[in-house]
Amino acid sequence: MRYVDYDEAMAALPLKAAVEAVREALLSGFDPPTDPERQKVALPHGEMHLLPSALDGAVGVKVLGIQPAGSTIDVPLVQGAYLLMGGETLTPQWLIDAAALTTLRTPAVSVAGVLDLLRASDAPLHVAIFGTGAQGRGHAETISDVLDGVRDVTFTFISRHEPDGFPYRWVHAGTPAADQCVSEAGLVVTATSSPAPILNANNLRDNAIILAVGAHTVDTRELSEDVLASAQVVVEDLGAARREAGDVAVGVEKRALEWDDVVVMADVVRGDVVLDPQRRVVFKTVGMPWEDLAVARALVGRLS
Repeated sequence: MRYVDYDEAMAALPLKAAVEAVREALLSGFDPPTDPERQKVALPHGEMHLLPSALDGAVGVKVLGIQPAGSTIDVPLVQGAYLLMGGETLTPQWLIDAAALTTLRTPAVSVAGVLDLLRASDAPLHVAIFGTGAQGRGHAETISDVLDGVRDVTFTFISRHEPDGFPYRWVHAGTPAADQCVSEAGLVVTATSSPAPILNANNLRDNAIILAVGAHTVDTRELSEDVLASAQVVVEDLGAARREAGDVAVGVEKRALEWDDVVVMADVVRGDVVLDPQRRVVFKTVGMPWEDLAVARALVGRLS
């Protein structure tokens, strides 16, 4: 069994290839509702998440250790590893750093769901990103990679705190500069740890694309319900969204939309549903096991 550490994983798989790996799984006929649910196991200190999946002759599981809220231990909030096994032998073959896989997978899924819409125009695109952590930066890098040669893209990050040595333009959250940034953005990414809304519809363009990735429990959200009202709302899977997508669940509870209005990612990628470039589009992701497996397969394919 071979181990792939963070640096090797990030260097091996181009970001554009991670996006295509996610799309190819859906185009090949994989049905996300058949994916096993994320399992959460309470521990004396924090909890463990298990994300198993099977896809086209391969199986794998991501095992994560999650520090509890308020923990003072000086370690990352989330740590873990991905075990990739033979689909029939179930023999362990690869062990991959989970942080790297998540860093690759999360923006790959977000971008995969709206890729056709992003590439449908050659006009310059301004992107506003809430959050300056690994996922915010990962989304910027993935968007740049898939739109290279297609559209000119600029980024502005919005943050509550000044990031050290940050390579992108950024502005303070809650300021007129942040409001202007959002009003100019054709694409807005929310990649924060906030449990309460950080984005409302006041300054959003009517045809803005919003990728919401930060909140992943049914009682936390980054988007105010008015962002979802009258929007085309896309999720990875309705079952997963009902369990984990607070942005959408609370929006339904507050009557901004109905579950029957929500579109699933597979239908968009396969062309069964075409997103309207004149309407606001919200793609809310929570992360599903099949996505990790799709990206892990692509990664080891580069290393084999």
